[in-house]
Amino acid sequence: MANPKHTKTETVREMLARSKGTTIPAICKATGWQAHSAHALLSGFRKAGYTIERQPARAGKASIYRITASPETKA
Repeated sequence: MANPKHTKTETVREMLARSKGTTIPAICKATGWQAHSAHALLSGFRKAGYTIERQPARAGKASIYRITASPETKA
């Protein structure tokens, strides 16, 4: 059986699920998207039931985003 297609959305979901999370610039680099598209995907994940935590930016660094709860774990 063939593996399902690994989409950019799935790539970003995996990046957000890591314990260290990810940044908008890292998402843009991994997908080739612009920042507004990366932010829109985060919004879509929230609407789908994911809880996304944002760690505010520190001097010269980008904010870090991570998934802290998925729709399956909220129920």
